[in-house]
Amino acid sequence: MADDLAANYLGAFDGSLPMPRRPALLIVDVVMAYLDPASPLFGGFEAALASCERLVSAAREAGVPVVFTNVEYEPGGADGGVFYRKVPALKAFDRGSPLGAFPPSLQPQPGELVVTKQYASAFFGTGLADALHAQNIDGVLIGGFSTSGCVRATALDACQNRFIPVVVSDACGDRHPGPHAANLFDLQAKYAEVVGEPKALEVLRAASPRQL
Repeated sequence: MADDLAANYLGAFDGSLPMPRRPALLIVDVVMAYLDPASPLFGGFEAALASCERLVSAAREAGVPVVFTNVEYEPGGADGGVFYRKVPALKAFDRGSPLGAFPPSLQPQPGELVVTKQYASAFFGTGLADALHAQNIDGVLIGGFSTSGCVRATALDACQNRFIPVVVSDACGDRHPGPHAANLFDLQAKYAEVVGEPKALEVLRAASPRQL
């Protein structure tokens, strides 16, 4: 079946994008709501968290900008719109909830941009695109949670905002391997480049501070 699927896409959705030369690392919603077993959004994403930690360390060493996103709502979801109504588990992100916190092992450092959002994409309703364009960023390496949700939406909007999206498969997680694999396949086919952690580390290390 996998071979049939690849053959079906051949010639229509088999293009590729170059790796960005002036990247930023975008860590999407790596917060306790997805890491605490008591949370309704828990996904068992320990391996993806460890990959994100290694990517952040490499980016900081290379002088590549690191951007974190989180989610926060007014209690009751007045600013969450239809998304908040559709997904009851988003109550975990009401202001003041400990589930909205970054994990102890992956905290933003002073000077690193934190984008607080209410919807799936890190770009929708935020100033992220303007902030990255102001730094002459040409692409974003993306890790975080979840692959089929906020990672996918962010990668699509990165493409639509003229950034090369590079989704790091090892640094993403989803509640089930099926949606994880299907969304990585579709992102690679249509909107982004999907790479493993070793390639992402190579891209980060190749970007010098002088390029940024």
